[in-house]
Amino acid sequence: MNTGVLSTSTLAQKTAAAPADPGVYVMKASDGRVLYVGKGRNLRKRLAAYFRTPSHADSKIEALVSRIADFEVILTRTEKEALILESNLIKRYRPRFNVVLRDDKRYPSLRLDMKEDYPRFQVVRKIGEDAALYFGPFASAQAVRATLKVLNRTFKLRQCKASEFRTRSRPCLHCQMNGCLAPCCRDVPQEVYREQVQEAILFLKGRTQDLMRKISATMTAAAEAQEYETAARLRDKLFALQRTTEKQVAVTTDFMDRDIFAAAAADGTAVVTHLEVRGGFLTASRHYDFPETMSAEDEILEAFIHQFYEARPFFPTEIFVSHLLEHTEWIEEELALQRGQRVRIHRPERGEKARLLDMALHNARAELEALLTRRSTGAEILPRLHRLLDLSRTPQRIECVDNSTLMGSNPVASLVVFVDGRPEPSSYRRYRITGVTVADDYASMSEILRRRLGKGQASEPFPDLLMVDGGKGQLTAALTVLRDLQIEGRMDVIGIAKKDPARGELQDKIFIPGRSNPISFGRDRDLLLFLQRVRDEAHRHAVGFHRRRRRAATLASALDVIPGIGKTRKALLIERFGSFENIRAATLDQLCELPGIHRKLAEAILKKL
Repeated sequence: MNTGVLSTSTLAQKTAAAPADPGVYVMKASDGRVLYVGKGRNLRKRLAAYFRTPSHADSKIEALVSRIADFEVILTRTEKEALILESNLIKRYRPRFNVVLRDDKRYPSLRLDMKEDYPRFQVVRKIGEDAALYFGPFASAQAVRATLKVLNRTFKLRQCKASEFRTRSRPCLHCQMNGCLAPCCRDVPQEVYREQVQEAILFLKGRTQDLMRKISATMTAAAEAQEYETAARLRDKLFALQRTTEKQVAVTTDFMDRDIFAAAAADGTAVVTHLEVRGGFLTASRHYDFPETMSAEDEILEAFIHQFYEARPFFPTEIFVSHLLEHTEWIEEELALQRGQRVRIHRPERGEKARLLDMALHNARAELEALLTRRSTGAEILPRLHRLLDLSRTPQRIECVDNSTLMGSNPVASLVVFVDGRPEPSSYRRYRITGVTVADDYASMSEILRRRLGKGQASEPFPDLLMVDGGKGQLTAALTVLRDLQIEGRMDVIGIAKKDPARGELQDKIFIPGRSNPISFGRDRDLLLFLQRVRDEAHRHAVGFHRRRRRAATLASALDVIPGIGKTRKALLIERFGSFENIRAATLDQLCELPGIHRKLAEAILKKL
């Protein structure tokens, strides 16, 4: 990969020599990193917009263009081939300034394996390449838990794992509370259970109105046949679904399924809002933010939709967009192949459909305004931090690593992320330190940084500023890792050390490479307070993880001395209860629900603990 830096005039000359044919251009930084991938039906004209214009209306785009050291072009036979190649290159390089939909592995989904005799819903973080059905991803763990609660309460499918299902000898507490059909212990015909599964699938697909009509008809037929117990069960299910739909908002009168997408962009920042309409009801809404982009709103939408449906097994045949897309027909063709029937993408201009699109656009603009407001605090602090610490770039993304251990036991580490001056909890990471057998803070720090910054971490962008909790020793260890990984210069690194009152130190110390004394903040003490806040968040995250690990280890040690508790039963108890307090608070029946734990053993556990 060419890493030579070309001047602006040389880039303009190279642009003039570019072919006037369709293709893809790849913009690179001085270190060879891919900054941006774009396409055009006329590459020469497309590139001229970047390098022949002395200044850009958007200052952020001008700043991004200033980072471009070189570019390459790849010619294609048609504009459609350019669209496909652009998508593949974005997946491969995940450029910082493209619209790159975050990997949904961090968002929970529901998995249903229809190959099982009695399928159950599982919460998963990754959509596997198997024959199972996946629903989601959901916006948060809270959202998926709420959905799973409705499913369990309404359709009464089994909740126990396969190992528990095979070994259970009597109904569990869920069954006793009328929350499970208990196929593990009772004679539940597979066709009856499968009917419940199909109803749950209809519910997750947003076909609640169709499902309610079906249940109502079956209930009426059961009542006419004087099957009153069956009719009563169906009535309860119908009421539960009605309570769920009462919380949803009817937005169209034709009861159609639709996805609505609206994009809003300003100052190099963009937000895409997705409204999910199923059966005429608004069932979900979600915002996707892109803090750095060089694309216009129509290009943002096109790139977003192209990625959004790649791994989704279910989606509607009608999609509304706030901006007309340049390659609508090609995207429709691709989605139709995936969906198995025609998919239409358009922008309605009148009636309730236009009002629905206006709602999405209003939400996108409001979210963008809120995002820019939240970033304004960081926009003021981060450039000052850039100047005071003499950093190579403005630290838009800051990562801080902290270790936690007690007398060398259960060593762990945490990594927290701040973007534009604000924490981004979805990007936090926890690590178990496995390669260090003694209490060695430097070695532990090195292990975590190698795991975070080494090969295979391309899905996460590198930080602009890496902060390690510690003084010059930890800072040296971090710099050694960057040198070994051959990524020196890809980020700035600082160390933050706690004050030592015994030495008369009045504040924490910030160390930077090449300087023996800590930085003096003077009147800029608010910058030091900001860095302390980042460090304290990393410390809180690490200590919390270490406490959970220590509690689990302590509980495991206590369980080891109980006769009859082996490796399997101990793992079950830790997984189900997690602490002394939870086991002490458990009843005998709750302990007996676990496979292999009979009443006498449950009594021994409670007596011992």
